[in-house]
Amino acid sequence: MKTRGPAANDGLHLKPFRGLRYVPERVGSIAAVTSPPYDVVVRPDGLHHLESSDPHNIVRLILPQAPTADARPRRAADTLADWLASGILAPDDEPALYVYEQRKGDLLQRGLIGALELSAPADGVVLPHEDVMPDIVEERAALMRTIGAHLEPLLLAYRGDGSATGATAVIERATTGTPLLSTTTEDGFSHRLWAVRDAAELAVAADDLARHQALIADGHHRWATYLRLREEQSAPGPWNYGLVLLVDTARYPLQVRAIHRLLHDLPVTDALAALGDAFRVRPLEGASLTTALDTLADAVADGNAFVLAGKGRFHLVDRPDPELLARTVPADRPEPWRALDATVLHATLLDHLWHIPDSPEHIAYIHDAAAAVDQAERRGGTAVLMHPVREDVVRDLARLGVTMPRKSTSFGPKPATGLVLRSLALD
Repeated sequence: MKTRGPAANDGLHLKPFRGLRYVPERVGSIAAVTSPPYDVVVRPDGLHHLESSDPHNIVRLILPQAPTADARPRRAADTLADWLASGILAPDDEPALYVYEQRKGDLLQRGLIGALELSAPADGVVLPHEDVMPDIVEERAALMRTIGAHLEPLLLAYRGDGSATGATAVIERATTGTPLLSTTTEDGFSHRLWAVRDAAELAVAADDLARHQALIADGHHRWATYLRLREEQSAPGPWNYGLVLLVDTARYPLQVRAIHRLLHDLPVTDALAALGDAFRVRPLEGASLTTALDTLADAVADGNAFVLAGKGRFHLVDRPDPELLARTVPADRPEPWRALDATVLHATLLDHLWHIPDSPEHIAYIHDAAAAVDQAERRGGTAVLMHPVREDVVRDLARLGVTMPRKSTSFGPKPATGLVLRSLALD
């Protein structure tokens, strides 16, 4: 299968834009108005916490609440209009690329936020690696279409040579100046933002990025939404660009974590009983969550493995029957895809043994293992704990044009939502 990649100077094209940003004097604090990405907010607890942290928290735009689904986009658009009129949010005077830094302990991530020209999927410039759900794309499209803004940047990863040259040099030079904002969020991450407007610096970044392709690290549904909304337009314009954060992972490696599953209506006893002899099942007696995850990390070295949690206990599920895998896992994909834990989970466990549809009313995708276990305990369901996939495996599959089952990975740290927005009316 042919590996995809851009031709020289036909790669990433990142355009400066006039960012919409909170006016610090009009809000309690910048930290109090930020949020994780919309799909990381644990609803309803996390939603209520964010709404109560500040009346102008960005969650009121990314996850607007209204009596009906159809009314939510209009509620967000009205809220944005109110905040602009009252000076809660204001546009920067001039277009810029924004250097964004996150730091926590020894972890340091820096990248460029800008408006990325949307390439055709076949061009191989931006590589998705996960499938998307049409209903979520429709929900995001309705919100973006109505509000006329991109509220949170996608996280895209590209591979430079690891040196402080090109776009990376532009980033590091910018960080020697005074930031536009500096704040620390309740998760302990510090965030700083700088604007790059110098024409020579913008040219250096543009020349470097044009030589690269990028992997979608986080934001597949928003990327699909960008492409959908662009196709709705009759002529080129602001919808031909999407808000992204580009990170050179050779210089600033991302963390790759698993995304866990919560099966709402399947008690763990029923889940285990349905396995029969298809997998080895071992109770992890007296294990803590940390111990269970460590045991899982050891087990995946020998093949597919999962931890099922519920009713106060953990069970390691591993060593699937090879004949069962041969019957249930699609044979028309590369072997690395067939061997993924997420592939086996969806094709063999969810579809074949548990007969659970992949829809929000049956499955929740939760980034935090402790939250997944807690909800399984409270609701009498089953948490399926996963082990993360390595970044090189994800990138290799993406270059082959093969998408993984959705929510197979969680790259981070993810950009905080609310630090800079893009209004399409300003482009």
